[in-house]
Amino acid sequence: MSKTVIFKDPTGEGSPIELATFTVPKSIPDYEHRIKKVPEPDPHYVDLGMLYRFAQVEKVRRESSDSFVPLHVAVRGHMGTGKDHDIEQFAALIELPYYRIPLTGEVRDITLIGSTKLHGDGKGGTESRWEDGDITRALRGPALVNLSELNAAGAETLFALHGLLDRYQAIDLPNGENVELRDDVRLFGTMNPTDLRDYAGTQTLNKAFADRWVIWHKRFPNAEQLRTMITMRYPTLADPFVEAIARLASEINESFEQTDAGTRVETPMSLRGTLDRLPTGLQMFSDSDDPLRRAWEEFVLPHVDEYDQDHYETVWNAVVRKGPSEKPYTGRA
Repeated sequence: MSKTVIFKDPTGEGSPIELATFTVPKSIPDYEHRIKKVPEPDPHYVDLGMLYRFAQVEKVRRESSDSFVPLHVAVRGHMGTGKDHDIEQFAALIELPYYRIPLTGEVRDITLIGSTKLHGDGKGGTESRWEDGDITRALRGPALVNLSELNAAGAETLFALHGLLDRYQAIDLPNGENVELRDDVRLFGTMNPTDLRDYAGTQTLNKAFADRWVIWHKRFPNAEQLRTMITMRYPTLADPFVEAIARLASEINESFEQTDAGTRVETPMSLRGTLDRLPTGLQMFSDSDDPLRRAWEEFVLPHVDEYDQDHYETVWNAVVRKGPSEKPYTGRA
């Protein structure tokens, strides 16, 4: 029996959206496999607005006529902004099995679609059988499919997906089967921006393929948003450390997003570094004279390109100079 979930607009501008969750039918052949693919909601996740936008599209889809062509959403953003996590958490809340399929340059259309393979027939001979590829298996539904790193895929991979993403809404398999896009399947994607950054293997997205998506850009969280995320995940972290980490990350990422290639920093502080590595370092070095500095040196600077070291140190001196002297995890009960 389906439940309902409410999505609230973090800006306070939009009305709450109430959606019924999906149900994975026990009658489907791969029920046990598929039910295990439904993600668990992250108790520390903070929606900065992306889930509410996903919910808006979902609401329109459910309320529109049968002739409505589903909109497929792709999230574009720099590394460590939480793109895949947003999509996974949407799947968790609406209770859809989640299939993340990376479209790296090594992925071929037969990997995604499937192929005919030879199998022993038990009588000393062989017989040919069709085996679903990654996306075909997911499309058997129900599923939320995240085609990760869209702009790293090869041309043959993209063309194999064209029909699925337009009004045809289906994939024609080489064995003659037509796999249609079901009502309980949602297609999402992620990609890095195409600029001069070091995103090896990425390329400008084919315009015909890009036109099949609604593309939304996700920026790094600002200082206030980072404070909320840090305190939710680490409620006992002392306020001076929360403030310092939030300011360090926001200042560096503001520089990273500058358009002037001559002055901008080329290595961002990802959410992994801000929410995972730095707090871990504070636990490890809590007895140091300057725990934040030790965590900075051991968990942040090793990820920074050599030519960005000076910029990172400039931000450190401007924001912190010397970290809080108190114990990191004695601030709140």
